[in-house]
Amino acid sequence: MSRAKPAIKERETKSQILASIAEATELTKKQVQAVLAATRDHAVRHLSKNGDGEMSVPELGIKLRRVKKAARKAGMRLNPFTGQMGKVEARPSSFSVRAAALKALKDSIAS
Repeated sequence: MSRAKPAIKERETKSQILASIAEATELTKKQVQAVLAATRDHAVRHLSKNGDGEMSVPELGIKLRRVKKAARKAGMRLNPFTGQMGKVEARPSSFSVRAAALKALKDSIAS
């Protein structure tokens, strides 16, 4: 039976993350970086304008979704902090990406 690895208590740099994954998988850092770049490119293809707009990253427990933000007309709006009316510029509609943790990741963190 394998023991659980200890928690990482300090933030790691990109190089440290690549080295850690390379050590665990017995791949070179360049190979690990290539796998992560391919995963990113695959996500871009799913989340692009003509893609389906959703992708689950297996074994990582994350779902990425493309979300459309509605356009906003220019006008006067109430500032919730000061309570005064303020001028707001128009904003065109846009897309953003949301990430959500899936049940497997939530369960592994909780235990």
